[in-house]
Amino acid sequence: MTFKTNITNQGIAQLCLSHPPVNAPDSLGWKALSEEVCRISEDKNLKVLIVHAEGKGFCAGVDIKELAEDSNKIQEVNKGCYDTFKSIRSCSVPVISAIHGFCLGGGIGIAGSSDIIIASEDAYFGLPEIDRGALGAASHLARMFPLQQVRRMMFTAEPIDAEEAYRLGAIERVVVKDELMDTAISLAEKIADKSAIAVRLAKESLNAIEPHDVDASYLLEQEFTLKLYESEDSSEARKAFLEGREAKFKNK
Repeated sequence: MTFKTNITNQGIAQLCLSHPPVNAPDSLGWKALSEEVCRISEDKNLKVLIVHAEGKGFCAGVDIKELAEDSNKIQEVNKGCYDTFKSIRSCSVPVISAIHGFCLGGGIGIAGSSDIIIASEDAYFGLPEIDRGALGAASHLARMFPLQQVRRMMFTAEPIDAEEAYRLGAIERVVVKDELMDTAISLAEKIADKSAIAVRLAKESLNAIEPHDVDASYLLEQEFTLKLYESEDSSEARKAFLEGREAKFKNK
């Protein structure tokens, strides 16, 4: 199972990513995740959704092994990621991401689609795609970080830790790991105590006034990912990652 879901009597849903070892779902996992968020969103009693995770970290992205075994799976993976990120951003209620450990690749898509991010002190955020023969989620990273940081993170694949993310305004709060869920729940309870119709309309209006269409931007990114996947460099990057060695690019 890729995730576990629980909804309290207060209308607070907790969706827990649970896919060892690093919460990197395959194509079917991403599809199921998007469908679950859509299902939760339709609950008329829902007031807030908290996305969190079990294990070493929040989410390491997509299942590279699946793509290494069948590169044609990229279409299904892309669709699963697109649908998941869109379902979170367009969820009928505010979404809080409670992040510990690594938040990479697809994890950025989840976090960047959320309304509020709370992180533990050990959290870090990054897009290692360029080292994995892929691209993507810059549209969601841009909802978190300033332009220059987004570009540096994309070009270098180097992450940003929780304290720096807080300094740059990407996250609401940094807390010790043991307090992460309590902090997220406390914030969710404050939101749940407000007028339900007002909060839902506020969420819809905030999405409507965003300066750019996140979903359309991400679709454009995915076109470039598909283009990169046609190259030998992309295949070599995936193989090198799985074999734990440095990639040897012909065009380096």
